[in-house]
Amino acid sequence: MRIRPRRLRTTETLRLMVRETRLSVDDFVYPAFVVPGKGVRESIPSMPGCFRFSIDSLVAEAKEIKGLGIPAILLFGIPETKDEIGTEAFSPDGIVQRAVKAIKAHVDNLLVITDVCLCEYTSHGHCGVVRDGKVINDLTRELLAKIAVSHAGAGADIVAPSDMMDGRVAAIRDALDSSGFQDTAIMSYSAKYASAFYGPFREAAESAPQFGDRKSYQMDPANAREALKEVRLDVDEGADIVMVKPALAYMDIIRLVRDATDVPVAAYNVSGEYAMVKAAAQNGWIDEERIVLEVLTSIKRAGADIILTYHAKDAARWLASR
Repeated sequence: MRIRPRRLRTTETLRLMVRETRLSVDDFVYPAFVVPGKGVRESIPSMPGCFRFSIDSLVAEAKEIKGLGIPAILLFGIPETKDEIGTEAFSPDGIVQRAVKAIKAHVDNLLVITDVCLCEYTSHGHCGVVRDGKVINDLTRELLAKIAVSHAGAGADIVAPSDMMDGRVAAIRDALDSSGFQDTAIMSYSAKYASAFYGPFREAAESAPQFGDRKSYQMDPANAREALKEVRLDVDEGADIVMVKPALAYMDIIRLVRDATDVPVAAYNVSGEYAMVKAAAQNGWIDEERIVLEVLTSIKRAGADIILTYHAKDAARWLASR
């Protein structure tokens, strides 16, 4: 036999030399939840190893993240009070705004990304303004622009709208530019599906909708072509990075998006994906390190340039030890 593919698999050194996809700590963004109070480091039962942090504890966490070589953190805020329009989301003294300032004051060269949405801040738990039981797109878009400007004013490097309202990227870009934040980038949750994989996150962020669901604004999991439409619209409106969420069950979408655009592509390895791996590992059913690195490598192989993952800290340690 002249052609033997196994020749290139005979040793670890040779396998490394011909490896097509290389996972790196530089690929990772670590999502974190920030809450009111001091000295808070509260475990999240459905997400073992993840915590809700008060701002002082979050700064310590950010220092650890930076020390592991992880380049970026994504912040989700849980406010002291909620109301119908999520007022605390765009307050200059809001929980995320204060957290951004604290991280920027104490941690050098860590990219701070902020989630731009209303679900954690509204009393009804939906991602926008509700009128007569419906989420109103254009009213919500105006508030999202205010949130983004307030985050940029606090020092955020990247704002990440996750709401899935039509036209919100353009509204945010216009608001940032007119407020003097031309250099603040937008990472848009462009293809965000109405997924069952978000369950643990909704516990962590206290953001479950109080009525109905989010299917009127998040995407139908059965649709692929629609993802490309959403991505094209967001790029045309000024998105600097586009995202696919979730990641693991949507590898085909990541590849379609990667092939269709020349902007960086992010993929969110979401809470349900994390929780399933953690639960299986805790039961001794899988090798957690091998599974996590295989999953993250497959997300990158599918086409993701950036991977948002709750496994970032563990994966950084495992990669460093190899």
